[in-house]
Amino acid sequence: MSAGAGAEKVKSQKIIQVLSSVAFISLFVVSALDHRFAWSRVPAAGAAGGDLLIVLGFAFVFRVFRVNSFTSRIIEVTADQKVVSTGPYGLVRHPMYLGALILLIGIPMALGSWWGEVAIVPMILVLAWRLVDEERFLVRKLPGYDEYRHKVRYRLAPFVW
Repeated sequence: MSAGAGAEKVKSQKIIQVLSSVAFISLFVVSALDHRFAWSRVPAAGAAGGDLLIVLGFAFVFRVFRVNSFTSRIIEVTADQKVVSTGPYGLVRHPMYLGALILLIGIPMALGSWWGEVAIVPMILVLAWRLVDEERFLVRKLPGYDEYRHKVRYRLAPFVW
């Protein structure tokens, strides 16, 4: 799979990818600095909970790939692409991002850092921007997507957004 700012075709998505990369790296940097300087202490059970969230996040993302063969790391629509509304796509419109978010929440915990969780905030903001921008693209380029948006109400988090 192609990924990252260089693989994106739309300028806004190139910017989003750069910001996403910076936010992702900051998650690890803040967590490492927290661990090194002992700014916070995550108990063993919290670290194990973080490990569990990482596994659940990956499992959710893998489920998305099984249900939707059109899943891609970049924003694109192929000639034969169809709207998928089954499995996790019946719950939220962007389940791969939900799985990634679950995984990202688990990373700082698994690394023993509560302060690393703060670094997730910029990632959530960039992710929200990406979702809104992606949906504009899909409404224009993917037949049936607008109807799907009305059928599946939530973008990322059930009962929230």
